[in-house]
Amino acid sequence: MIELEQVVLPIAVSGLVLGSLYALMACGLALVWSTLGTFNFAHGALMTIGAYAAWQIGTADGWGLGAAAGLALGVAVCAGLGCLIEATLVRPFLTHRNAVLLAVITTLAAAIFLENFAQITWSARIKQLPPLVEGDTTIAGVALSAHEAMIVVLAPLLLLALWAALRFSRIGRAITAVGQNREAAALAGINVRAYYLTAFAISTGLAGLAGILLGSIRFIVPTMGNEPMVKALIVTIFGGLGSLAGTVVGAYVIGFLEAISVYYVGLYWTSAVLFLVMIVVLLLRPAGLIGKR
Repeated sequence: MIELEQVVLPIAVSGLVLGSLYALMACGLALVWSTLGTFNFAHGALMTIGAYAAWQIGTADGWGLGAAAGLALGVAVCAGLGCLIEATLVRPFLTHRNAVLLAVITTLAAAIFLENFAQITWSARIKQLPPLVEGDTTIAGVALSAHEAMIVVLAPLLLLALWAALRFSRIGRAITAVGQNREAAALAGINVRAYYLTAFAISTGLAGLAGILLGSIRFIVPTMGNEPMVKALIVTIFGGLGSLAGTVVGAYVIGFLEAISVYYVGLYWTSAVLFLVMIVVLLLRPAGLIGKR
């Protein structure tokens, strides 16, 4: 009983919080892959920009417009930057035979630019966002902040809404059709470029939201998005490329594995454990947990 209360439940709750964050981070990455067939390696830098924008807009040290304005406008800034990246750095190369490699190079360049922009604009001095929800609460008898509890509730609801939108709305079905067959979608009268832009905006908006939520738990620095970007990439590949359901399942599996690894083998070895698990899974299931060949 003591083992359950002191070890198992805290690890489970920690894994739940991490999995919720990773799901938000990775689903945007998976959406771009399933729609455009490429990765956006500026995803992590956009998390950083979202956190800095929310800090600048919402906090008393910035413009002081409040947490709600910081959240909304921070997400909007990231969605707008996503549209700009898609239009200038991704779209021109989509028909090239090396489109994936070129998109990797251009979005990595965008990530470096955004990191340096953040450092020049806000300096390297650490900052932190106030929690969106004040106070503390408990889950299964384990104490955690109300902000973390909000993440646990908010992430599944947002991702369920995203799945429903992609499945049942006109825009969502068009995005899915474009991802399945670009030429056939264009012949059917779908504006492929517009829906590529829409998918990118949704993806980078989710990145901004993840960065804002993370900025209330960790310190904000110009390189803040690097580790989340790696984790999001692991989750996307682990769950199955092109599968939102697989990405969500993979996020929670990785979250629980990380919580267990931190407790038993320490933070230093946790990344190695996650990569080892991913390699083993891909050897057994090359398409990922739920991905299709």
